[in-house]
Amino acid sequence: MALNIIKLCVGCDSVEDLEEWIAERLEIRRRAGEPVEHWHTTRMVPSRTGEVLDGGSLYWVIKGSVQCRQRITDIRPFTDDDGIGRCRLMLDPQVVRTHWQPRRAFQGWRYLKAADAPADLGRGSAGVAAMPPQLRQELAELGLL
Repeated sequence: MALNIIKLCVGCDSVEDLEEWIAERLEIRRRAGEPVEHWHTTRMVPSRTGEVLDGGSLYWVIKGSVQCRQRITDIRPFTDDDGIGRCRLMLDPQVVRTHWQPRRAFQGWRYLKAADAPADLGRGSAGVAAMPPQLRQELAELGLL
């Protein structure tokens, strides 16, 4: 059964910001002739790698709510130039919007069981995804999304 990871998306004010940042990074890599891959670097290597790679996703908390996810395609531990162990969570660049789920701030990342993860917005939810972020936030806080 898939195990997910949840993390704060620091520096992004919206899902649109995250999507723009990803597109920018991929274009920079493409122009540099590097492999066009997308990843998030973290200090801790998940100990439950097999479960995470069995269909898990990285759920992003943006402005106090889970708003989207990206599928985790690989986990690549490495040592940085300072000799510190780190990990790259290799991600599918496609951002999948989810129903909003309020979350308190926390440090690092946490595991997120599939049963506790918010559902993806379905095809009939295109109107919800197009709403301004503040309106989606208010509706989520009222339990209407």
